[in-house]
Formats: sequence, structure tokens, C-alpha cells
Amino acid sequence: MLLLGFSAGLPFMLVFATLSAWLRELDVSRTLIGFFSWIGITYSIKFIWSPVVDRLPLPLLTRWLGRRRAWILLGQAGIIIGLLGMAWTDPTKALLPVALFALLVAFSSATQDVAIDAFRIESDIDRFQGALAATYQMGYRVAILASYTGALYIAELLTWQVAYLSMAALMGIGVLTVLLRPEPTARVDRITAAREARAIAFIARHPHLPNWAQQTGAWLIGAVVCPLTDFFGRFGWFALVVLGLVASFRISDIAMASMANPLYIDLGYSKSMIANISGAYGLAMTMIGAVLGGALAARYGLMRPLLAGAILAAATNLLFAWMAGQGGDPLALVLTISADNLSGGLAGSVFIAWLSSLTNTAYTATQYALFSSLMTLPGKFLSGFGGIVVDALGYPSFFTLSAMLGLPAVVLTIVIMKHYGHADRVDDDGLRDGQ
Repeated sequence: MLLLGFSAGLPFMLVFATLSAWLRELDVSRTLIGFFSWIGITYSIKFIWSPVVDRLPLPLLTRWLGRRRAWILLGQAGIIIGLLGMAWTDPTKALLPVALFALLVAFSSATQDVAIDAFRIESDIDRFQGALAATYQMGYRVAILASYTGALYIAELLTWQVAYLSMAALMGIGVLTVLLRPEPTARVDRITAAREARAIAFIARHPHLPNWAQQTGAWLIGAVVCPLTDFFGRFGWFALVVLGLVASFRISDIAMASMANPLYIDLGYSKSMIANISGAYGLAMTMIGAVLGGALAARYGLMRPLLAGAILAAATNLLFAWMAGQGGDPLALVLTISADNLSGGLAGSVFIAWLSSLTNTAYTATQYALFSSLMTLPGKFLSGFGGIVVDALGYPSFFTLSAMLGLPAVVLTIVIMKHYGHADRVDDDGLRDGQ
């Protein structure tokens, strides 16, 4: 999971923070940079094609590697092609080719994420999801160090083209991992098997339909309808509250992220200082936060650390508003990055473990993709308007508003804790514990 986390994390910064630093250095407007962040919405709508990743076999690859590894490898191939295309594109001449190749990277990366999440959850169903999530997070953060700090250093010493070519080469780590590790085995419980029988019943009830229509209808029932009915069947009307927390938990962090690097550049921090403090030092603080989150989850369960993470994620945005008035003071950057990354690592590892507890392993890819998509979609959408808000109101007002966006997550976490009686897992066991 450490190496697959690295493979998942590497493309993200290259179409987001690293790309925004590149564009801002070329004097692309903050408004346009904000719109570029909408490329990241690809990650937020991956639930649309997650049923395909969950169920559709790939010719030759699935037979050779298994359904999870085959889709991971296909996503990695698309990422490599997209990064090579970005490396050989000149943003000063035209931004559209850069956007299209970045979109290919984001789409392929989102597809890889769907398959890796399923691989992770199916690798160990119950006992070590917290540990797997924390290890995945560490690999993800090391990749961010490479694709953000490393890319900035390479761009400073050489060129942005060399930086993106180097990142394409690093994707080979994920490729080798997929080729060397075994395919996990998913378990299907009795209730899920009964739901799956609906697909067979559909074919039996419609013998007059052409074979392709029977197979398509059965596939849609098994891949799309069953995962949704399973989730709402387990949670009932309270599923809406659970989904509300999923949608709001990361909104404050994601909404402000598109303007973090433009803020650093506008305050006069050099690329090397940004790489050292926001990148390398920030990674260390995030990993400490991830370990702390795992320890707190082991000691107190998931819900109380989840509440702490929701509060900290919103509150630390106020430090960016404060930093905007400090005139490029290095200490202000250190303090802000320390608090933001420590809280982000804590919240991230606990939140991933909590999301994993919501899934049925028979529909891992589809359900987890729905959750992770819903987690990022509102923030990504709002992030696209970040440049407009900064140009109109300034950085302090923007980061203050982004902090306020985190308040609903705090309220919803408290509601869920009260409803389930502080149960560690909000699933079938949690329902029994709470009732």
C-alpha cells in the first residue's frame, strides 16, 4: 500500500498545486489558474465510471493480472502519456493543450484511484483498515513530496519540461508494484448474494429481449443498482446525513487549495523555499499527523478523532488569512504549514478509515468511489472561483470564508456521534451498537 499510495499521489499535484505554481510563474492570471483547478473535478465524478472499473473485465489484462490490477495498470499508462504530453507542451504559446493533457492525467489518475481503493479494502476486510489507510497516506504524501517539492527543485535548477518528464519516469514505481503483487480476493456475504440474484432474475423475467439487452440490464442492476440499494438498505434515511458529512468534511481544505501557491508566489517566497517548507517540511508534519490520527483511532475509535479533524481542518485556514498580511515572513509560512499539514494528516487518515468502514466489499470500487467523489466535488467546484474571490476581496477574506465552509462538517459529525452512540464504525455493527 505504501507503493500504491505513491502511485496514486504522484499525479495529483502535477495537475493542481505544481501546475498552478508553473502557470503563476508565467504570469497567468489568478482567475485562469482558478479555472484550471476544475480539472480536478475529474476526481470528484469518478463514481460515474466506477461501476465499469468494478465489473468490466479488460481484454487480456484482466485474465493476466486480475480485475483490480488490470485497471490500475491501465490508469498508470494514461498518466504516463499525459505527463509526457504536458512536458512537451509550451503554456506560453497555448494553454488548451496543457489543459487537455492535464485532463488526461486527471482522468487516468481517478481511474487508478478507484481500482487502488478497491485493492486496498479487499486486501484486508476488517482488521487493519486503519493501518492500511495510514500506510497508503504515507505513500501518497511521499509522492506529493516528489511531485511538488521535487518538481519545484528540478524546475528551479533545470526546466519545467525536465520536471514533468522526471515525474513520468517515477510512475514506473507503481507499474512495477502492480506487476509484482498478487490480486486480492473479495468476499461476498449471503445478503449481498441475494441482491445479486436480482440480476439473474431480470434475465429470467425478460426472455423476449435480445441477448445484449438482457446482459446489459443484468450488468446495470449488479453494478449500479445493487451498490446503491445496499448502502441505503443498511443506513435507511440516515444515509443522507452520512453522505452530508462525506460531502462537507474536506470542503474547507479543498476550496482554498487552488490559491495557496499563488499566495506563496505573490508574497515573494522563492520556489526553493516553497519546496523546502510547504513541500518537504510539510510532508513530515503530514506524516506525523497521519500517525497521530492512526494512534488516536486505535485509542478512541474513529468518531472522536474525526470530530477533532473536522474542527482543525477548518480552523487552520485562518492561519493562511493571517499569513497573507505578514509580508513574506518565513516564520509565518513555517507556522501555517505546521498547523495545516499536521491537522490534514490526522484528519485524512481517520477519514479514509471511516469511509472504508462504510463500504460493502462486494461493491468496493463503486461505493468507495461514490464516497471519495462526493468528498471532493463541492470543494473542487468552489475552488474554481477562488481566483475571482481573491481578485475581488483579497487573500485574507478568501481564506476566512474558506474556514467557515468547514462548520457544517463539525455539526454533522456531532449529529452522527449522537445517533450511533459514539460507535467506532458507522456500519451494520454501528447500527446495532447505536440502537
